[in-house]
Amino acid sequence: MNKEFIDGVLQGMLTHLDNEKLDILKSVLEAHLRGKTIVPSEEEKEAPENATVIERFISAKKIEGCSEKSLLYYEKTLATLFESIGKGYRQVTTDDIRCYLATYHEKREVSKVTIDNIRRILSSFFGWLEEEDYIIKSPARRIHKVKSTLIVKNTYTDEDLETMRDSCQNVRDLAIIDILSSTGMRVGELVKLKKADIDFNERECIVLGKGDKQRTVYFDARTKIHLLGYLESRKDDNESLFVSLRKPYKPLQVGGVERLIKKLGATANIKKAHPHKFRRTLATGAIDKGMPIEQVQHLLGHKRIDTTLMYAMVKQANVKASHRKYIG
Repeated sequence: MNKEFIDGVLQGMLTHLDNEKLDILKSVLEAHLRGKTIVPSEEEKEAPENATVIERFISAKKIEGCSEKSLLYYEKTLATLFESIGKGYRQVTTDDIRCYLATYHEKREVSKVTIDNIRRILSSFFGWLEEEDYIIKSPARRIHKVKSTLIVKNTYTDEDLETMRDSCQNVRDLAIIDILSSTGMRVGELVKLKKADIDFNERECIVLGKGDKQRTVYFDARTKIHLLGYLESRKDDNESLFVSLRKPYKPLQVGGVERLIKKLGATANIKKAHPHKFRRTLATGAIDKGMPIEQVQHLLGHKRIDTTLMYAMVKQANVKASHRKYIG
């Protein structure tokens, strides 16, 4: 208990003393407490356990609108941290978190992007503990963003999209390809769509994005034609926009759409075909043609413009043409 007390005092004085004075304070505290035992107060004895504060944190994030998938990831990440370091949340130090992240990266051989995702979750959790007065100061505050190599991810070419359309065996799959490529919506947003969400006159639809936030996205004339053709071919009364091809005509799920795109990509000989690639393709094409980045951000439903910029990849051919025009 003495060590925990000293660590707590030192943590509280971090912003007031430099390292030399902190060392002196530590020596003084150790000298005065030598041979003595600090007994925790009733309040400290009744402090909630790790599992309890994790549950409360998850509840707070749920109220903020985080998806079930994100909540499960947060919960698993925090549980793994405490299982690994074997401490209560009040005793966790900055060094504990740094060592944990370094060890996790080395042993599990995960990318730096994954490590930074874990860092962000830990920062959010301990920041919340600080705001809610469970701890004096977040030990994750001084752990900065993990720098990672920027990987340029490929997009679908016009030829890829046409080849995938030619690979479709039915009008439903064709409509799915078209609506993903023309709206840039997430696959999770696609499977939530209802027939009533579609406005064919304005060629637009309302999607429910992350955080249960609604936004309007737009589709082209080809998508309209194929969507109408698909709906006219339906023999069920399910309110969902996309359903299975056979009875009982259940709404499509994310996994079903992912398998469909992967299958169509394999037939068309396209490497790494998945629904999210349509989103990146739309962002890249829109910015490349001069669409303001703020409008692309709104179209994709991003809270931060930095996220939008990560999706957009400037076409190298245009960079080369501009270089020749303005420089060479």
